[in-house]
Amino acid sequence: MLAYRLLTEEDTSAFCHKVTRALASGWSLYGDPTYAFDASTGVMRCGQAVVKEVDRNYTPDMKLANL
Repeated sequence: MLAYRLLTEEDTSAFCHKVTRALASGWSLYGDPTYAFDASTGVMRCGQAVVKEVDRNYTPDMKLANL
């Protein structure tokens, strides 16, 4: 199964650390990063999709961050 996650965070080093942690855990980048203004908080936010091939069947309650 190909698992998918969309990582998001404010435009700080925390976003880079979140993506780097996912890559170090076997996730791969999927598509281009995104960058948008969050009007509710007044800050810029970054997003990056990642995917990972796993040997299990999908269930809606699976914790993707723990794969």
